[in-house]
Amino acid sequence: MSRIQQYQSNFTTGELDPLLRGRIDLKQYYSGVSVAKNVLFEPQGGFSRRPGLKFVHEIATSGTFYGVSLIPFEFSTTQNFLIVLVLYNNNYLSGSIRVNVIRNQQVLTNLNGSGNNYVAYAPGSTTDGQPIDSKKFSYTQSADTLLVFHENLPPFKIVRGASDTQWTISALDITFPKHAFTLTKVSSSGTDYARPTATITPDAVEGSITLTASATVFHNGSTGTAQGGTSTTITLASSDSGTNDIYNGAYVTITSGTGSGQKRVIRDYNGSTKVATISAGFPNNWSTTPDSTSVYSINSVVDQYVNVKNGFGRLKIVEYVSATSVKGLSFIPFYEKDVAIASDDWELEYGYEDAWSDDRGYPRTATFHEGRLYIGGSQSLPNVLFGSKVGDFLNFSTAEGLDDDAIQVTLGTDSVNAINALRSGRDLQIFTTDAEFFVPQADLDPITPSNIVIKSATRRGSKPFIKPQAAEGGTLFIQRQGKSIREMLFSDVELSYVANNISLLSSHLIVDPQKLALRAATDTTEGDLLLVLNGTSSTGYRSASTGFTGGLAAFVLNKGQNIVAPSFLETDGDFIDVAVDLDDIYVVVKRTINSASRYYLEIFDEDFTTDSAEQDNGPFSQAAQQGLTHLQGKTVKVIRDDIIDSDQVVPSNGIVPLGGTPTSYSEVGLNYSVEVKTMPFEPNLPSGTVQSQKRRIVEVTPVLYRSQNIAINGTQVSLTTLPSVGTGAVPTFTGPKKTMGFRGYDRDAQITITQTQPVFLTVLSLDYKVAVGQ
Repeated sequence: MSRIQQYQSNFTTGELDPLLRGRIDLKQYYSGVSVAKNVLFEPQGGFSRRPGLKFVHEIATSGTFYGVSLIPFEFSTTQNFLIVLVLYNNNYLSGSIRVNVIRNQQVLTNLNGSGNNYVAYAPGSTTDGQPIDSKKFSYTQSADTLLVFHENLPPFKIVRGASDTQWTISALDITFPKHAFTLTKVSSSGTDYARPTATITPDAVEGSITLTASATVFHNGSTGTAQGGTSTTITLASSDSGTNDIYNGAYVTITSGTGSGQKRVIRDYNGSTKVATISAGFPNNWSTTPDSTSVYSINSVVDQYVNVKNGFGRLKIVEYVSATSVKGLSFIPFYEKDVAIASDDWELEYGYEDAWSDDRGYPRTATFHEGRLYIGGSQSLPNVLFGSKVGDFLNFSTAEGLDDDAIQVTLGTDSVNAINALRSGRDLQIFTTDAEFFVPQADLDPITPSNIVIKSATRRGSKPFIKPQAAEGGTLFIQRQGKSIREMLFSDVELSYVANNISLLSSHLIVDPQKLALRAATDTTEGDLLLVLNGTSSTGYRSASTGFTGGLAAFVLNKGQNIVAPSFLETDGDFIDVAVDLDDIYVVVKRTINSASRYYLEIFDEDFTTDSAEQDNGPFSQAAQQGLTHLQGKTVKVIRDDIIDSDQVVPSNGIVPLGGTPTSYSEVGLNYSVEVKTMPFEPNLPSGTVQSQKRRIVEVTPVLYRSQNIAINGTQVSLTTLPSVGTGAVPTFTGPKKTMGFRGYDRDAQITITQTQPVFLTVLSLDYKVAVGQ
């Protein structure tokens, strides 16, 4: 039997995937652990008990709760807020939102002088008729305005007013782009789509042009109440146009009454009978036959096109003047002005409608980039990129294609590339379901309608509705399948983008990810902290079949030191959402209180060592702490002046007795367990491995920093003089602490570090001795 000394100087690889159990050839094996629960790794090499969660606010709802979305909002360099979108639904079809505003860890009250701590907003019915899905929100901001997008809701804005308590929520006043979802060509000689016979005469060759027709051929749309209908027709109001075929090619939409919501194309119109026959291009029949209660609308010729058949002229109609005159902008110059174009030589091109609407869905994601607001995809146009006019962020109407004009471009590739996210970085980056793209800018020229090119960067694909995060020049995103974190980074070596898998050694920690949040390092003693919100599950922290669920995977990142150190964070309940407000990490936690689900907004606080906790910093007049009604019936840990008092059950009045009157502070909250387990011992000797031999840990010496409590392999380690419960303050210890007396042989010889009390712990390294036998 031999004794082998081993020293683990750092833990900067974090928790390793169980599939790496046999990879003793990797140097990361010797700086990793097999379990890292409720700890965070330090860039310097050690690990610490994770900060506790301070209770901030209970998320109150009206009606049925459907979700919550946390959105950080940086109003200025000195003022930042957390917007809490609380989603509830009273009648299932009409979505409702309540917005709480958090500043400096406090809920702002009496918003808009209402006496409430929320502002209500009713966006109306969702496009799919379902409750609002909180995971689908996307956002971006400009100055004091937060723009919020959701593919099933009209975009809206949240604006801070003259003070912190003045907030308004309203629909965005967007000039929508147009798209021809169903394109129809209407000509005098047409069969399915015939128009009245007339010549047209342009008064200019290009630019702004007025077209004058020799007969009635143009219309400004129509609204009215139908006289009736059949399975394939609708009889318009008696006051409607008497010109045959005037509405051919236009949309007729039933806006209310019988058949409300149906939209069809008019194939033929009889002016004398007012009967409009719908097109076979849509479902041939009305799904609900219109009757005398059906209110309809017919779209105007505005935003449609006039084409000259020989290719000498294409005009977008921008203004209806009369039944014989319209104004427009030329996209292809006319051959000559003031010369009539024969009736058979021109056509109306119909089908252009708002690209975003209740019928077609709304934008999925957006970002500001170089003077434009870019919008990526929508429910019906998932692979189209839209760019606003320069400086006119809400105007997406395309015109003559000038440099400052709006942009509309389709990602035309050999696969379906639904745009999931946009990011303004080195370039405009576009994340889709199948690949990552960017818009190159030669010589830093601005992006214009004439020079925009979308290039493929990498072919990984991103998971829908998860906003990528920027970190040290790269962009972190979740791969489409939800099993890895990748960093999209420009490589000066390859002169192109790459998408490295940064979670390769710990992908088991990522299960059904729902959201990413990044807290950037604030000084040299910490790294960036990337938090991955996993999907929830009743299986809890560790499941043999699904891995890690219902918690946060926390990756400490330091690119300069090649550190990617993951751990797993859990609490008494499920994490529902996470967001970073500058350097504060907020979470929404679903907790079970008295058999009922309650939703709490909480914040990680380094001064806390328990969850959903309250602290009292005096002055003190009694041996009790108030304000804990949100934990009624729960067993809580009680700490005062670094003294661990007996556990208590929170009574209905929320006042928890203490073991004595505090002098500096008291804290009451839920306990959470800490566990770090080393990798199986393998010294990698010149003589070979010892995998087949039994091992016994003889001695362990952890190097601690300002620690108050530690247990090794179930044995409590005495740090100087650890007091009995309730007898005195728990001291802090810094330095090596030799521990002996471990018994038993096994094949792994792993060291498990836990805590028996909710106090501070930081382990810098481990020095241990192992006996190896046959």
